[in-house]
Amino acid sequence: MSSTVPFLNSTTLAIVLHLLVIVVFALLLNRLLRVLSNLLIKPAAGQARSEQLREQQTRALAGVVYGAASKVVWAIAILTALDNVGINPLPALTLAGVAGIAIGFGAQNLVRDIIAGFYIVLEDQYVAGDTVQIAETIGRVESLTLRRTVVRDARGALVTIANGDIRSVANLSRDWSQSFVDVGLAPEIALDKPMAALEAAASELRGDASWSQALVDGPRVLGVQSYDRTATVVRLQVRTAPTRQDEVTRELRRRIQIEFQKQGIPVASVLRFELTNPQSLTAGNLQITSPQ
Repeated sequence: MSSTVPFLNSTTLAIVLHLLVIVVFALLLNRLLRVLSNLLIKPAAGQARSEQLREQQTRALAGVVYGAASKVVWAIAILTALDNVGINPLPALTLAGVAGIAIGFGAQNLVRDIIAGFYIVLEDQYVAGDTVQIAETIGRVESLTLRRTVVRDARGALVTIANGDIRSVANLSRDWSQSFVDVGLAPEIALDKPMAALEAAASELRGDASWSQALVDGPRVLGVQSYDRTATVVRLQVRTAPTRQDEVTRELRRRIQIEFQKQGIPVASVLRFELTNPQSLTAGNLQITSPQ
């Protein structure tokens, strides 16, 4: 009896020490994982909403990575502890493997969406508030998670897109936006006067303090884009702050019209053909009307 008690005590002590080592090692490894996952966080460089959203998304991403890795560490620690106390962990591993395969087949689309969302956030492809084009959908990103992207399109509809279905995305809110304005001129007139009028309209817009903050480059006259018997088309280019190209383009067109009317410059006149009877192409059925 006296020889058995020391044996039990020494065996129990060894098991307890092994379990303590396993717990301490798991805690230290979790601490290291926390430090490594925090490297994914990109602190906001300013008070801009996009910067704040970017920080929130990377924090969420870091939390997901840490949570998944921590669960794996503790699962391995528990299995190792079971082996140390004399319980065979092989049946548990087998059951977990079978369950993992079944869940993997059933949730493969979910896993694909989460992996795609991970890369969207990690590579900073877009954040909530950006204007993007995903396939045929163009609109503002209302929300972004690891599983889905929600976009409000031009109709005001909320379009939900699974991240795994996104093959390419165009971010229209980064750095600058660009648009072109084509002006059709009557082909028989000389270009000197219209070109000067276009330069005047562009210069006036550049000098307007209420619009200059929206301009990145231009407007500038690129030159003749096309020429035929119906019109001479002159193209202007303008680069603006992100997503402001439409309003700047409308204002530029308005100023061009005013300048042309002021100087009496004619624009291209296009005839409109109306076919009153598609079954018979006779002179009596073909009406030609000039634009009003």
